[in-house]
Amino acid sequence: MKCMVVDDEPLAIDLIDGYIRKTPFLELTASFSNPFKALTFLTGQTVDLLFLDINMPELSGIQLLKSLPVPPMVIFTTAYSEFAAESYDYGAVDYLLKPVKYERFLKAVNRAAEIRGHPAAAQPAATGSEHLRSGFVLIKSGTQINKVRTDQILYVEGAGNYMTFYTRDKKIMSLLSMTEVLELLPPDQFVRVHKSYIVNPEHIEIIEKHRVIINKQSIPIGVTYRDHVFPKIGHPE
Repeated sequence: MKCMVVDDEPLAIDLIDGYIRKTPFLELTASFSNPFKALTFLTGQTVDLLFLDINMPELSGIQLLKSLPVPPMVIFTTAYSEFAAESYDYGAVDYLLKPVKYERFLKAVNRAAEIRGHPAAAQPAATGSEHLRSGFVLIKSGTQINKVRTDQILYVEGAGNYMTFYTRDKKIMSLLSMTEVLELLPPDQFVRVHKSYIVNPEHIEIIEKHRVIINKQSIPIGVTYRDHVFPKIGHPE
């Protein structure tokens, strides 16, 4: 989808521009800090998705949108949550509150892709249930899709907006949430032992009260997870 960013804050533009550039199914067409220049551009060019700041001097984002005869899909961005309800009155795909996190940005553009019927429409970073029956999962990492047998996954570690899948010979980093990984992996093969870790009990080498060892790596067991974890990994408590 061709995207355009309009915001009177240069840092906000840089942030959204960067998010667009690293999202495979998005293309940055133009960015403007001046809403009047943006309006002029849109009278002669078309874009699929407009990231539009609401609170701008002289010409607000809503005024700009209302002046377009055929507006594109729009995702409003603003630091003021009180504009949220009003933004949806103008058919906004979504509303992003600054400072915008990439995970929230991705959720919004996925929604736009689904509305547009884009073939990438939010292709998930990993795909799941039909592959579980065959004993493997597909994990998207950048532009690559890795086919991995579930019994070869030792553990999964979360950090920020990414999850890293570890096997004995490689690691695969993917843009996923912990919830998405838990939905992806078969629950009878994996167990969450910490807010940042999911493990395959078959590969545990050492079990202690506060941690497990897998492939010589120490993985903590969270206090709140112990009652759930110990029966599944064989700890005598």
